[in-house]
Amino acid sequence: MGAGFYGGDPLKLVAEDLPALRPTFFPSVPRIFNRIYGKIKDTFSAATGCKAWLINSAVTAKLNNYKATGRLTHGCYDSIVFKKVKALTGGRVRLMLTGSAPISGEVLDFLKICFCCPIGEGYGLTETSAGSFTTLMDDPISGHVGGPQANVKIRLKDLPEMGYLSSNPEPTGECILWGSSVMTGYYKNPEKTAEAFEGPPENGWLKTGDVVKVFPNGSIKIIDRAKNIFKLSQGEYVAPEKVENILI
Repeated sequence: MGAGFYGGDPLKLVAEDLPALRPTFFPSVPRIFNRIYGKIKDTFSAATGCKAWLINSAVTAKLNNYKATGRLTHGCYDSIVFKKVKALTGGRVRLMLTGSAPISGEVLDFLKICFCCPIGEGYGLTETSAGSFTTLMDDPISGHVGGPQANVKIRLKDLPEMGYLSSNPEPTGECILWGSSVMTGYYKNPEKTAEAFEGPPENGWLKTGDVVKVFPNGSIKIIDRAKNIFKLSQGEYVAPEKVENILI
């Protein structure tokens, strides 16, 4: 078993690197998955006549089947439509994983049925030694980052000024974490360390700065930012990351 890395040029990833690497496990970031999604959508949109009808029928059937049963394969359409799509990654991929930034549930569902394999989504911070939440590979619902791993515990910090409360019908608040994978502090920076924790750093809860919603099954969805926010003249709080994502 080996590991391969792409050359760093996203424009060459699909055309050159992936066919050469032919991965079975493909972890990446939303920027790359969005580029692959765009390439597939452009190819499908360029089809005309009977070919366009076949592609649309295949995508619709597989999406409906996936949402109803969780099944990612199809006895007919996989061989006549999605076999060529799977070839974009070398034809051998069995599992994909995304993290480091938000990604649309629509993009995930589309890529799952195109590549006929699960795509997990994870969430974590450098301060928590990366992965702290991960979706189940057979979860048919996209748009969340799953439940906590065994290395962390989660609490919600109320943010009444933003309307995020753990007592809401759907609990919301800043995600704060405790566990063996959480850092003990920033190197030679006790002031920054103290700011990062609720309680003493040696046994405190790390403030992630991310606002989450908790679902009944324990999974979470990141919905806002608690850090780096500013207040408008009319009293509304805005996260610059949201504005940046819209503009980009």
